[in-house]
Amino acid sequence: MDAELRIATAPFRDPRYAPRRLEVDRRPGGEIVLTNPTPFDATFQTPVEPLAHWAREAPDRTWLAERAGEGWRKLSYLEAHERVAALAGGLRELDVVGKGPLLILARNGIDHALIKYAAMSQGLPAAPVSPQYGLPGADLSRLAHAVQVLKPAAVYTEDAALFREALEADFLQGLPVIAGKNARDGDIPLERLWNAAPAAPSARPEDHAKYLLTSGSTGLPKAVIIAQRRLAVTAAQVAACYDDPEPPVMVNSAPWSHSLGANAILQMGLHRGGTLYIDAGQPVAGRFAETVRNLKEVATTYCNMVPAGWMLLVDELERDEALARTFFSRVRVLQYGGAALGQEVADRIQAVAVRTVGEKISFASGYGATETGPTACNVHWPNDRMGLIGLPVPGTAVKLSPVAGKLEFRVKGPQVAPGYLGREDLAGEIFDEEGFYRLGDAARFVDPEDPMQGLVFDGRISENFKLASGTFVAVGDLRIAAVGAIGGAVTDAVVCGEGEAGVGLLLYPNPTMDRAQVQAAAREGLSRYNAAAKGGGKVTRALVLDGPPNAGAGEITDKGYIAQALARRLRAADVERLYSDPAPPDVMVF
Repeated sequence: MDAELRIATAPFRDPRYAPRRLEVDRRPGGEIVLTNPTPFDATFQTPVEPLAHWAREAPDRTWLAERAGEGWRKLSYLEAHERVAALAGGLRELDVVGKGPLLILARNGIDHALIKYAAMSQGLPAAPVSPQYGLPGADLSRLAHAVQVLKPAAVYTEDAALFREALEADFLQGLPVIAGKNARDGDIPLERLWNAAPAAPSARPEDHAKYLLTSGSTGLPKAVIIAQRRLAVTAAQVAACYDDPEPPVMVNSAPWSHSLGANAILQMGLHRGGTLYIDAGQPVAGRFAETVRNLKEVATTYCNMVPAGWMLLVDELERDEALARTFFSRVRVLQYGGAALGQEVADRIQAVAVRTVGEKISFASGYGATETGPTACNVHWPNDRMGLIGLPVPGTAVKLSPVAGKLEFRVKGPQVAPGYLGREDLAGEIFDEEGFYRLGDAARFVDPEDPMQGLVFDGRISENFKLASGTFVAVGDLRIAAVGAIGGAVTDAVVCGEGEAGVGLLLYPNPTMDRAQVQAAAREGLSRYNAAAKGGGKVTRALVLDGPPNAGAGEITDKGYIAQALARRLRAADVERLYSDPAPPDVMVF
């Protein structure tokens, strides 16, 4: 009880947020529009302009660092500015500017960043795709679809040997390939571009800066158009959430093929003159040790991870005092995204923080999509409550429209993309009559009488389904609540049951626990969950899967969340087993 009291009464370390501001317009019929009137600095109109600014103002400060053996390869702002100009000249000499985007098939890295910003500086859209699309053994149909949508003018790969199978596919033949290393005959070594005459930035604010593919969780991926000004503005909006002149220091692994890593981390850090240590770890057992090593060496001021990462990190923080001392020495904001983080995990992290530094650290979360920059809403006030999606970021309006008994979330702001490459026909479907982008999700207020307390995710409308009885299943709410009830024995779940008599769950086990432990925890947790659930919210069957999500097949996206509909298709045999009659011995029946 004393420990709980100490945590409850401990002060928050100052997250250095700007004051919360919100305007509320309640319309007839129940529609509500929330607007954040906080101004933001729109000085930078292209994503490359901050690089020139910081090369002048802080030339020796490290922008990017990546592992090089036991140490770090570091790149200063001045070095980055000069190298981007050289690479831009090299791209000009290749005569690919104006002929289609640069397809980037590479993991996060310094050279990846440099050639991307070089391309964008010339109005050559960068199109980074998930490295999973082209790694050995990948299903190349996803890369083939990306090439069909993007129609690239050239390809950059970090390693032509690593991605050889993809590069030799028919759909990439005839395209110039720029290779960071292990160039094949006919490839263009990256070193050749370094020696070109520098080219000054020529991109205009209205030019396309990059194309990012959607996750494909609701169909084949589409290429979201991100203009130069929009990419610059989304970083400025996030920066305006803070009253903090100190540049952020981050260790982060979020892939740059998605908007969280590319825009909310890489571009936001550049906008504020920050330092990003590129983390090659992943939030899965066997790949997380690298993240722990990095966090033990680098004291961050801002730390963003998917919930699976926080679940692994809390175990390390609890048992490694040296890690905890470094981690909590400077950090001001902890953030999760991609999925909900359980309150139990967050409380354990706060317990270590209070024990180590005597303060709680504010937990942030956000909400949005590739089409919204990605940030439409975020938590920008001291907070230790999980499950919030926050309030609109500066310059953004959110419309909550009554649909099927819920409030559908729609957003309008300068960070919202105009649509998809080559799919102008979809504009009428994705925007409403007032120009608000429709995400297909629902939200609700923490306190309907006090909107300043923020919003909570209320389910993805497109993922929901009905049971055979006609009972509606809110997949998002059920998954979060059921996984939360089980606790750390499982990392996530696939919700099944469309057309069936009851809800079933496919459970991804915690890889550090044996199967019997996971099953026992799942049975106990789901029994407790069912005791409080009502009607179609009860779980009738559950099956612990043999291993983690299949990232190579897209079952878990690079952002760390489960693509529910795709997972059900990929695991059709498990779904059939889940509903077999009689139930197999390993299927739990409730």
